[in-house]
Amino acid sequence: MRMESLRLICDREIPVALQKVDSFAATFDHFLDSTTSTLDETSKIKTRKEAKQLAIRDSISATRARIEELERTLQVQRARRDEYAAIISQQSVEKGNRDIEHIGEIQEAILWYNKVLGFQIEGGRGVKFTFNYINVSNPYEEYNFTIRHEEDTYSLLACKPHLNDTKDLLRELNRTNGLFKFVRIMREKFQEAASLGRVFTLHPISLGSSFGKPLPQFFINLAKHKRSVTYQFILCQTMNVQ
Repeated sequence: MRMESLRLICDREIPVALQKVDSFAATFDHFLDSTTSTLDETSKIKTRKEAKQLAIRDSISATRARIEELERTLQVQRARRDEYAAIISQQSVEKGNRDIEHIGEIQEAILWYNKVLGFQIEGGRGVKFTFNYINVSNPYEEYNFTIRHEEDTYSLLACKPHLNDTKDLLRELNRTNGLFKFVRIMREKFQEAASLGRVFTLHPISLGSSFGKPLPQFFINLAKHKRSVTYQFILCQTMNVQ
């Protein structure tokens, strides 16, 4: 009886135990599959992270190389800038020295004009041209005229003494814009007015001396550049001084 009872108990418990074993096996298989899937996903994520890190490192290396290249380029540009600045500075100094020298020569020329030729230019509402050494009887008597240039047109504001034919001369000036020729002709007109009909010879000034005074170096330099406007003006003036 006892053995039979034990057999019956075993018959009932064995299926239950087998069911539990099967259930545990299924659960374990599911856990194993889940773990494997997680490991695979983790591996993929790790691979992606490593790839991303590698890409970042490559990008950083490329950026550093680019920065180094730009720094070298910047150094070259700075060196060139300093070189150009030095050249420009030297040129500015040389130009400043030339300008100072030129201003000195101009001042010498103006002084020479005033003392030797009796010629002066004054600015104001217009430009006043004054001449001495026109009248042989009174060399210090002043002859002058004032012209104005506005809106591309010359106008005669004053003329002392009064001269004939100034309208025609002014019309020719506006047609040709030949101011230096106009000034020279006006001086000739003043000489004619001063002569009061007396005929006398006009003696051109030599480029070496005039009235016993040497020609300034400024004029001699200009004579070497005969196309300069200033030279033409000087030539127009000096060619007709009595």
